[in-house]
This record gives sequence, C-alpha cells and structure tokens, in this order.
Amino acid sequence: MDSIEKKILEIIDSKRDEIISFADDIYTHGELGYKEFRTAGKVKEIFDKHLERTEDGLAITGVKGYLNQDKKDNFSLALIGELDSLRIPGHKYYNPETEGAHCCGHHAQLAGIIGAALALSDEEIKKELNGQLVFFAVPAEEYGEVDFKNELKRQGKIRYGGGKGELIRIGAFDDIDASLAHHSKETGNGIGTGSSNGFVSKIYRIKGKASHAAAAPEKGINALSAATLGLNALGLQRDTFRDEDAVRVHPILTKGGSITNVVPDEAVVETLIRAKTNEAFLDAAYKTDRSFKAGALALGAKLTIETVPGYLPSLPVVLPEELEDAINEITNGNYKAADPDKHSSASSDVGDLQHLQPVLSFQTGGVNGGFHQADFDIVDKDTAYVLTAKLFAIFAYRLLKGDASLAKKVKSEYKPKFKNKEEYIEYVEQFNKTEEIDYGN
Repeated sequence: MDSIEKKILEIIDSKRDEIISFADDIYTHGELGYKEFRTAGKVKEIFDKHLERTEDGLAITGVKGYLNQDKKDNFSLALIGELDSLRIPGHKYYNPETEGAHCCGHHAQLAGIIGAALALSDEEIKKELNGQLVFFAVPAEEYGEVDFKNELKRQGKIRYGGGKGELIRIGAFDDIDASLAHHSKETGNGIGTGSSNGFVSKIYRIKGKASHAAAAPEKGINALSAATLGLNALGLQRDTFRDEDAVRVHPILTKGGSITNVVPDEAVVETLIRAKTNEAFLDAAYKTDRSFKAGALALGAKLTIETVPGYLPSLPVVLPEELEDAINEITNGNYKAADPDKHSSASSDVGDLQHLQPVLSFQTGGVNGGFHQADFDIVDKDTAYVLTAKLFAIFAYRLLKGDASLAKKVKSEYKPKFKNKEEYIEYVEQFNKTEEIDYGN
C-alpha cells in the first residue's frame, strides 16, 4: 500500500457511520426498476455535495456523478451501483408503498460507490488519478414487471427492459472506456466472474371465444386449453436443448379465464428464455414460439407473441494481478478468484455492457440467506458496505494512477463482441417485435 492508498482507506474508515447510515436507509426503502425515484434522489444529494457535476433522469432514474472531467480524454472509468430492488413481500424490509425489498444487495453496491466517492474526491487523492471517474447509479437491473415496462415502451420512455441496455441505447455509456461492478456474495469475498446466461422475454396472449361452459361449450374456443397444449409442447421440446447451452425456459400462466362456468376466452403466458450463448437462446425462443403456435392452431385461437429484449450473456472476467494484490492486502487473503470456466444459469444486464467494453467485477460478503428470497439479510455491515467502498476506491486508484497505464492495458487487451453501440442496438432490436396470428380463419 502506498501513501495514497493508505489515505483512501483512512477516509473511508472515518466515513464508516455515514456509509452505513446511507446503506441502511436504502435497504429499508426498496424500490422497483424504473421507479427508483427516492433512491436516485438520495444518491444525487451526495453526488451534488462531493463531485464536480451530476446528471440525473437517465433512463428515467439513472444518476451519473463526475470527477476529474478535465482528464476524460486520457481515460474514463465508471463505478457502477444498481438502484432497484425486488418484489419479495415476505422480506422484513418489504416496502408496501413501492412493493420493493432489497434481497439482492444492490444497496450495498450503492454504499460502495458512495463511499468511494467520499474518498476519491479528496483533493490530494484526485490529483493522483489520471482519468475521469464516473460514479454511476443505474436503474432496473432486475427483470420483472414486463407489462409495466411495456407500457413505458408504448409511452416512448424506454425501449429496453434492462437498465444498462437502455443506458447504452441513449448514449449514457458513450463517455466511458471501462467499468467496475460489484455484487454481494454469501460467503467470503471474490474477484472476477464466470459466464452466465442471456435471455429474451416473451408474452403469449391467446384469444379464444367465450361461451357457457356447461350448456354450450361447443360454441366456445378455449384459450386455456390452447395455452395448456402450448405448455405441453414446450415440455416435449426440452430434450432438443443441448446440455452445454444451459437453456432454461420457465413460464408462468398469468391469466387462464375469469369464471369457471364460462369457456376461457383469454389466456396469458409469460416466460423468460435463457441460454449460455446468443445463438442458443435464439434457437430456444424459436422453439418456444412454435410450441404456442401449435396450441393456438389446434384450438383455432388467435395468438399474439410479444417479444421484448432481455439481457445478453455475461462473459468471463479475470482481474489484473494488480487488483488481485489489492484485495489480498485489504482482506488479509480472505477472498477467492472466480473460475472463468464456471457458468451460472442466472442472468445480469452487465452482459450487455460487456459486449461493448471491459467490466471488471468483484464480490464482498457480509450477507446470508438466499438471493431473491425473503430470508436475505445483511449480517456484517463492515464487509457488505465499508469493504465494498474500499475495494471500489482502491481498484479505481490502481487503474488510474500514473498514466492510467493499467486501465489502458485492460482496454487494449479486451475484445468486445460488438464494434460499437450501433451494432449492439441493431442486434438487440430483433427482439423488439409483436407477431399476431389468427388460426380461426
């Protein structure tokens, strides 16, 4: 540790109570994606106080705080924290007003970037950073509330359901060369990541014809039966998915009729279709569409397929040894480097950003219970919040010190999947479509 790094850690330790108080406040006031107005406001208050410039209202609720803007041409590094929570009614801090509960640790990310901002904005420290820092609170990482997001699309407020994809689309990442991201971890601390699934979102709306279910069922077209056939056909497709593609299709029936003595005239099925590669979830999406087309055809129903972009697959990340040395020193060896060959079937919109630029990821512990479950909780605030801030800040310093040579090396060695934002948008837009078929004609 050099003298600047020691000062960074001293400042964060001195701001411990402020960091924890902020995190506890966010933890007990969860908000859902694209609705994180209070959370964004709390972040903006701190950015306004400590940073040079703040932008807000990005993809509805996103907030960017800038430091060292005069050095942006040398390198621009973003520290990312996510604003949203989940709808988990059983959680002890479930917010009945917003239906949100932080059961994934996004509030710990926000505590991390806030704590890092408090330290890195120190005059002596920021002079040692040869690059721009962007502290970026981003919306809507959790994918849910598809109907709500589709309504935002119809209003022209967004195009994509995931916050990072939407921010890419509107150009909010155009001034950033690389990013640092974080996630909570159940045990210990970690650096780097393996890969994870991408997905596309589907809503199947089947329209039949109502009729008296007992007296005249032959006059109706049973939309629920068509949906049931579609689900059965999908089930029989599963052995056509290759094991190595890690395909997951997990539908729910959100509407199947309104009253038992009337033939159901509408059924709605929602699903996410996940896989390890872009090619694999395209194939799985085609087969899922075909299954519900078969069900609608058999009953002579109408079918609307609404396809919405989800997330692209996340890519493996190995951090530079200079950053691994830092986490080793700060945690006294209490960390584990991720196996880049390990794959998760879950998804994150970090994958969208990784298709365009390097995203270096790390994890901190201090939590227990299950992610996305009611028993999720923070058990060690110093690890979950304060250590997160220290690692964000020290990693940023090591990347940008000197001539920002480490950051430049990371960027020069990275091979993005898309050459530019326009290529990304062109690819993702193929999932923004609605298909209508009438099998009754």
